[in-house]
Amino acid sequence: MEMPVYFPDDSYETPDNIGRPLADKLLFGSRWYFYLSMIGIQRRHAPIARAGNYNRALWAAGSMEAFHCAESVGCRFHMSGIDNIRQHSEEPLVIVSNHMSTLETIVFPGIFAAFRPITFVIKESIVRNPLFRDIMKATDPIVVSRKNPRDDLKKVMTEGGEHLKKGTSVIVFPQSTRTDGFDPAQFNSMGVKLAKTAGVRLMPVAIKTDFWGNSSIKMFKEFGPLHRDRIVHMEFGAPLAVTGNGTEEHHATVEFIRSRLDRWQKGEK
Repeated sequence: MEMPVYFPDDSYETPDNIGRPLADKLLFGSRWYFYLSMIGIQRRHAPIARAGNYNRALWAAGSMEAFHCAESVGCRFHMSGIDNIRQHSEEPLVIVSNHMSTLETIVFPGIFAAFRPITFVIKESIVRNPLFRDIMKATDPIVVSRKNPRDDLKKVMTEGGEHLKKGTSVIVFPQSTRTDGFDPAQFNSMGVKLAKTAGVRLMPVAIKTDFWGNSSIKMFKEFGPLHRDRIVHMEFGAPLAVTGNGTEEHHATVEFIRSRLDRWQKGEK
């Protein structure tokens, strides 16, 4: 499958000359132009997904629409380590990231799927969400309940292993829910265990995506406030071979994320 190259360099920074849409100005810079645009992208792609015609190229293209829409309303991306995705595109990986907002779930396909087949480990609530369910179902995700950790782990090991054998990389958010902070104690080792069992390497990813806030209303958690003054940071680490019981690699992943978040919170790149 011929895929477009969205990110040809190792790093990416949002240009300074992106114009703000008139509709966003007319809505007084509220969150609603952005969210209505996100809904529009999903609605255009959902019928294709329901018809069984959704492929990796379309998924990546829709993701990049969302990426550029976020930039148009003031989101500034600073990304590094893209060469680690590109240079290892021939091998399936377990991609392990912290989870801060809905933004990473939407833009990761544009970043990763241009280089490799991917799927997500996701919660049941996402495939029930009318906004996301058609597209997510079409991408063959690993759906977990987040209620029984033992059953979830068993399912991830089984289905994740099958995906990896077929060459599809698996994206795992080990935190139980999206959160602005990072608590290593809440960051489980599911990703490391999957990589160890499947005999593949693990890619640590650190993100700061609190540009897209989480709503305090559970039913509308995806439609929180937009913090246009907050830069979105993403760093993609070099893949790690999992040795022994994986404890060392789990600690390395946690430290990778913790150290980047500490640096970004201080305003450093």
